Amino acid sequence: MNTDALVQHFAEQTHPDELEQFDRSTLSQLLKEHETPFLVLDLQEVEYQYHALQNALPGVSLFYAIKSLAHPAVIRRLKKLGGQFDLATAGEVDLVKGLGVAGEQCIHTHPIKKDKEIRHALEFGCRRFVVDNPAEVIKFVPYKDDVELIIRVSFRSQDATVDLSRKFGCALEELPGLVDLAMSNGMTVSGLSFHVGSQSLSPFAQVNAIQASLAAMKEMAHVSWKWLDIGGSFPVSYQGPVMPIDDFCAPIREALLDVPEGIEVFAEPGRFISAPSMIEVLRIVGKAKRGARTWYYLDDGVYGALSGQMYDHAQYPITPLKPFDPTGDFFPSVLAGPTCDSVDVIDEDIELPDLAVGDVLVAKQMGAYTIASASEFNYYPKPKVVVVEDLIEHPEDES
Repeated sequence: MNTDALVQHFAEQTHPDELEQFDRSTLSQLLKEHETPFLVLDLQEVEYQYHALQNALPGVSLFYAIKSLAHPAVIRRLKKLGGQFDLATAGEVDLVKGLGVAGEQCIHTHPIKKDKEIRHALEFGCRRFVVDNPAEVIKFVPYKDDVELIIRVSFRSQDATVDLSRKFGCALEELPGLVDLAMSNGMTVSGLSFHVGSQSLSPFAQVNAIQASLAAMKEMAHVSWKWLDIGGSFPVSYQGPVMPIDDFCAPIREALLDVPEGIEVFAEPGRFISAPSMIEVLRIVGKAKRGARTWYYLDDGVYGALSGQMYDHAQYPITPLKPFDPTGDFFPSVLAGPTCDSVDVIDEDIELPDLAVGDVLVAKQMGAYTIASASEFNYYPKPKVVVVEDLIEHPEDES
């Protein structure tokens, strides 16, 4: 089914019931054990997503972007699978170090670092660092014998929900100057990197960036290139369909056929691995009729785990836990969070069946950039994370 057909398919299902019986029975049991709101982290889903991306990008080394979901259970599972890690801060260094990850299994990708952060990563054993400007290159002069630099180039993408080349990355024409600056100061330049943006709906910005990076490497033949880091961008479905990961990666795989022998390709998936791995279980704590709409007040909102709606431009699929008739009556509704701030509104234009105080809702795709940016505004605690195995079944696995 092509993308247009998928869009039409979803449009025709105005009120799909997104929870299967398997989900409901498991969540009903968890509700007996845990007070809402809570997040459910499914480690089998982490593993499923990791293998799906590895199969779509054979031969590419996957460095999980810890910032998307820095839960120890996720890191342990990916370490067990042979995954590697994309670090950006001293706190992330300490996290993976405490979980037995070795420094050589990591790359440090934050283009801007304090000197003490460089030293901290080096003491851990991480020696691959990303830079994107002359001032950052000069910071590494005292450590020139201990580091290998990866220079980040900016490639903008209109297809990405989150633009990650606005804040970081040098212009392509600035690249030779940065390489010369590093090498003239006795440093080793070993790679290029880019990140066209998070949640990209098309792979072609990444394809163009690969082609431009390979052309730049060829022009600078005096550099002993070892690595090409193609970043993240791999999408997941929130409210609408996205390309299946194998289809998304097909043109990327084709572009990577031109990578010269001896150059290893990295990727930095975060969202693709973490987003589908977690759901949130919430409860309706208040109900009011205001004008033509029914307002439902939940026990978590945009100051909590749903913070990704503010910071990550995400709109999470939310559905009642109890079964409902998709062809029955639905009413204009508003979902609001529990805090006293009027900005704490999750959805102002959602149609729902008639619900009651005490009913439970489930938000899906809650793994990426949710608990990571949650606060404790109004002294509401962040939702706890309950770790399980195999909450979500995949029909293709049953054959």
